[in-house]
Amino acid sequence: MDTRPIGLLKMMLPGLLPLLIFIAVDAIWGTETGLIVAILFGIGELAFILIREKRFDWFVVFDTGLLLLLGAISLLSSDEIFFKLKPAFINMIFLVIIGLSAFSGKNILLQYSKRFLKDLPDNPAYQKEMLKTFRMMFWLFLLHTILVVYSAYFMSKAAWGFISSALLYILFGVYFGWQFLTSYWQKRKLKKEEWFPLVDEEGKVIGKVTRSMAHSKPGILHPVIHLHVFNRKGEVYLQKRPAHKDIQPGKWDTSVGGHLALGETVEQALIREAKEELGIENFSYKPFMHYRWDSPAESELVYSFITKIDTSIKPDRTELDGGRFWSLSDLGQLIGKGVLTPNFEHEFENLLKSARKS
Repeated sequence: MDTRPIGLLKMMLPGLLPLLIFIAVDAIWGTETGLIVAILFGIGELAFILIREKRFDWFVVFDTGLLLLLGAISLLSSDEIFFKLKPAFINMIFLVIIGLSAFSGKNILLQYSKRFLKDLPDNPAYQKEMLKTFRMMFWLFLLHTILVVYSAYFMSKAAWGFISSALLYILFGVYFGWQFLTSYWQKRKLKKEEWFPLVDEEGKVIGKVTRSMAHSKPGILHPVIHLHVFNRKGEVYLQKRPAHKDIQPGKWDTSVGGHLALGETVEQALIREAKEELGIENFSYKPFMHYRWDSPAESELVYSFITKIDTSIKPDRTELDGGRFWSLSDLGQLIGKGVLTPNFEHEFENLLKSARKS
């Protein structure tokens, strides 16, 4: 589930508690009582933080000070229009605080929240998503503020009452509800996807990635295995990729090729893919090449191997459009003509050298 809304509330809550308490008490018992309770709470919160964490929290001071100013103006004024505009003034406090974090280049709320949330994820991707949430909240508060001001001057008291109170909760309910539903469906979709290990240049696993993402964003390095299968005549077996493949459909490719599953070793993936694609088992193999391959669609860390077999090959018809043995001389005439996959063409020169040595 997407934790951004929850994380946002957790990080804002400590400093904004006086304001939230003021809003709640003001709605029930009036401005004067709300102001007294909120200020007393702010002073208590300052004392608690000072005693427990040995520091003076200026964010709480700022919030409580704004409340004191707003409450004083409200108490000194008996003008009905000011009373109607009070929700807009409260919104403006949120707009200033959230706006500074969302658009100033310095995420003040994020830095502040780290004092309270020691387990807050410290990675750029999470913080980028949190920043997007801040910006959306800013625009929602701005929209609500404009509507409150408009209703205060041009609409009935009943309409103003709905806009200044219930509408804000509806707006945020719709937004966070949409976030939750989007996250829920994304999570369900990811459960059905195949996961690959994410690796660095040395092959060390540094994370995980879905198949769809690995095949749509170059630079996401994931490991694959290749196996070149030779027969006694020195011919190499090539498989034909089916038309439904998302990468290089319909082309002739390495005998065996596949991705490492999450938690799988190179050797385990090699043995599994050889059995699944060509039905070969209990074979010996030797390392051939190890390189990084970047294409417009993906980035692979390739572990390539060679084997010689005497057994028959039984290609999986659900995975492949068949296959056949080729002489190296015949394959040499097809280089650069769009019949073979670029990966295979990249390894072909080394196959020739290896064949000459053997």
